[in-house]
Amino acid sequence: MNGFSDVRLALYSQELCEGRAVVMKTTRKPKLNRWALYRHRWMSRQMLLNLTEDELRDIGLTGGQAMREGLKPFWRE
Repeated sequence: MNGFSDVRLALYSQELCEGRAVVMKTTRKPKLNRWALYRHRWMSRQMLLNLTEDELRDIGLTGGQAMREGLKPFWRE
């Protein structure tokens, strides 16, 4: 942990003890524009096609699943 995380945890625990904790949702995905999203899909699918069987096993995919996902056009989700 870095110093900021330690400070945040200390302040949050203090707020919890005082009963004034504020919970904020930070689960929003970063918003990519259309072309950045397409590029991200294309790059990640190309990388997926280049993984070895051991690497695929590590992420829980078979060769067929990787091939199916990797050959999808970049504009398809």
